[in-house]
Amino acid sequence: MISQPILYQIDSFTTEKFKGNPAGVVLNAEELTAEEMQLIARELNNSETAFLYKPINFTADFDYYIRYFTPTVEVPSCGHATIAALYAKAFEDKLDSCTINIKTQIGILPIAIEKQQNDYRITMTQGIFELSAPFETETKQRILDALGLRLEDLNEKCPVQIASTGHSKVMIGIKSRTILNALRPNLTALTDLSSDIGCNGYFVFTLDSDEPEVLTFGRMYAPAIGIAEDPVTGNANGPLGGYLIVNKIVECTGAFFEFTGKQGESINRLGTVNVNVSLENGLPKQVQITGNAVTIFRTSLQ
Repeated sequence: MISQPILYQIDSFTTEKFKGNPAGVVLNAEELTAEEMQLIARELNNSETAFLYKPINFTADFDYYIRYFTPTVEVPSCGHATIAALYAKAFEDKLDSCTINIKTQIGILPIAIEKQQNDYRITMTQGIFELSAPFETETKQRILDALGLRLEDLNEKCPVQIASTGHSKVMIGIKSRTILNALRPNLTALTDLSSDIGCNGYFVFTLDSDEPEVLTFGRMYAPAIGIAEDPVTGNANGPLGGYLIVNKIVECTGAFFEFTGKQGESINRLGTVNVNVSLENGLPKQVQITGNAVTIFRTSLQ
């Protein structure tokens, strides 16, 4: 017997309600069609909604399927919605600390659930880290123009290029947090660019931090898939870790590189992502992101 779908609204990468990144989560989504999932995501109007359901084959080498939808399209992976989905599942089933394997469009990913008193902290192992070549001058200038940036705003150590751990983002490193918080991009121009470069997300970040425990602040835009601005993006902060290592923007001599990124400051949805990159021969081998979450509401779908 299939259980009734349960709907959660979760704020990820925060312990404070109405901060961080809101995600819809639908548990027990076995009988929903892709069309119904898309309509639910459109109705909730979060940047992403995650749908979690059991495999039909009981011998499957994973525990749950998970699918992700923006208000307009299905996407292969989403960091904050994964944090939200496993946080909701942990509360719904009153789980102890454990690891759950989820099957996504980018592969089977282990998700660690850490029970902390009456709350949970979630760690997502992301997909394979990939880094494209830096953009040539003309395309880079189009990206800067669409974002309202000048060439002199760029951090000279940071090439403009695509990084990915399953859902790619253009990395744009700039010098100033003041400039970051003042961004007013041309969303139509970014949408047009996305089809030309094969990437729908633009992550603008800076190392200009006045908090010793925080390395980066960022903002992420993906208007081509219905996201004007994403408050806190796991699939941007995660690959940022690999990007920083490969481009030697940070010094890393051990087997791991860890940092904390903040996002959402300028839109009053501040959240925190902890990133851990394991290294092999000095290069990124595995990327993990960790975050807290908080429940806004729980209800059932009629």
